[in-house]
Amino acid sequence: MKSHAKRKTMDEKKMDDGRLIPRLSSVVPQSSRREFLAQGGKIAAGSVLSGVALSRIYASEDNTIRLALVGCGGRGSGAAGNALSSTTGPTRLIAMADVFEDRQTKSYQALREQFGERIDVPPERRFLGFDAYRKAIDCLRPGDVMIQATHSAFRPTHVKYAVEKGVNVFMEKSFAPDPGGTQEILCLGEAARQKNLKIGCGLMCRHSSARQALIEKIRDGALGQVQLIRAYRMDPGARMGPFPGGQSELLWQIRRPYFFLWTSSAWFIEMMIHQVDECCWIKDAWPISAEGLGGREPGSTDCSQNLHTYAIEYTFPDGTKAMVNSRSWQNCNNEFATFVHGTMCGAQFSGNVHAPTVQIYQDQRMTKDTITWRPEKEQVSPYQIEWDVLLDAIRKDKPHNEVRRAAFTNLTSIMGRAAIHSGKVITWDQMMASNFKFCTNVADLTADSPAPVQADAKGAYPVPNPGRWTEI
Repeated sequence: MKSHAKRKTMDEKKMDDGRLIPRLSSVVPQSSRREFLAQGGKIAAGSVLSGVALSRIYASEDNTIRLALVGCGGRGSGAAGNALSSTTGPTRLIAMADVFEDRQTKSYQALREQFGERIDVPPERRFLGFDAYRKAIDCLRPGDVMIQATHSAFRPTHVKYAVEKGVNVFMEKSFAPDPGGTQEILCLGEAARQKNLKIGCGLMCRHSSARQALIEKIRDGALGQVQLIRAYRMDPGARMGPFPGGQSELLWQIRRPYFFLWTSSAWFIEMMIHQVDECCWIKDAWPISAEGLGGREPGSTDCSQNLHTYAIEYTFPDGTKAMVNSRSWQNCNNEFATFVHGTMCGAQFSGNVHAPTVQIYQDQRMTKDTITWRPEKEQVSPYQIEWDVLLDAIRKDKPHNEVRRAAFTNLTSIMGRAAIHSGKVITWDQMMASNFKFCTNVADLTADSPAPVQADAKGAYPVPNPGRWTEI
C-alpha cells in the first residue's frame, strides 16, 4: 500500500471502488487489499498456521471451504487473495457479486491469473445488480464463507442474509455508516454467535504480532500509566468534482463512496478507523465522550460531503485522552502514525500506512537515539493472519466472532465524526441509544432508485454545518 501522497489522486474519475462502557474483547509494511488489483493479485501466501491439520468438524468431502465474494473492488479482491493464500486448508472461490460489471471483470481476471482453477467462477456464477449478493450466497453451503466487501451501507443487509443461510462471514471495514446500521451489525453478531457461525472483521492491526507485543508491555506497566494517545493520518487527500447529470445519480455516488456519508462513512472514518481502534485497544476501554473541530479548505471546489480537517479529543472513563487528527490537504506536513505516552515513557504503536513501526523510548522524546525496545520483526502480514485465524476457527469449530469489538470501534469513530459535524460533545450513551440512519431504504435500492442525497444546481452535495447538523 502506498501513501496518498504517492498513489493516484482519488478523484471522481478514478474512484473504484444504562451506561454501557464495556471492556474490550480479548480476541485479538504490507500490501493493502486496495492494491491487489494494481499489483496483479500478488498476495503473500505465508501463514502462521501452516501445517494445521484439517478438522473433522468441518463436514465436506474434500474439506474445501468455498468462498463467495460480494463486492469486487480492491479490498474484496485482496481479501479473497488472502483467503486463497491461507495454508490452513483448501479454499476455492465459487461466486462473485457486484453492481458494476467492469469492476467484477477486473477482479475475476486478476484473481484467475494468480490462483488459476481455484477461481471456479464461470459466467453463470458472476452475478450483477443490487440483489446479486443473494444469488452469490445461495451458491454456498452452510459453513462456507461470504466475503462482504461492498461499501458499508450494504453491510448489514448482506450479513443478515448470510447469517440466515448459515454462512460464515468476513466483512471489511468500515462496518456501517451510521449508528442505526451499527446497531444492526451488533444484533447480527449475536445472532451469528447463537448459530455458532464465525465472523471475522477487517481491523487487521489487531492481528499484528508487533502491536500485540507492545500491548503486552503496556499491560505489564512498561510505560507506566497511559495518559495520552495521539493518532495521525495527514496527507494530500482527495477532492470530488460536481455531479454532471445525465446518468444515475445513485450509481455515480456508489462509484465514489468515500465522498458520501451514506455510502461508506465518507473520508474520515474510511481513513482513520484503524487508528481509532488502536486507541481503544491501547486503553482497553471505550471512550465516554468525544468533541472536536473540523473545517474545509478555503475556496475549495470540492463537491463532496467531506470536511478536510478532523481533530477529535476522546475521553476515556479514567479521564485519559486520545487525540485523533486527520487532514486531507495539499502541500502540508504529512504524518501517519499512532503514539502513546505513559507516566514513565512513551512509545510508537504504528507507522506509515499501518506499518508495524513499534518501539518504546526511554522518555517522552521520540527520537531514534532514545529507543530502548523493539519487538521481533513480523514474519506474516496481519491481513493474512486474520484470515488464517478465521479459517482455522471454522475448521476446528473454535469460537471466533469479532463483531462486538468491530462494531464498538465503528461507533467510537462515528461518535468523533458526529461531534465535529454537530459542533457538540457526543457521549457513548447517546451513541448506544441512537438508531439514526442516513438512508433508511438501503435494502430496497435498485439501479432505478433516486440517490439518498441529491446534488444542488451546481452539482455539489450538502456539507455538515456545526450547530445545525445531526447524525445521531
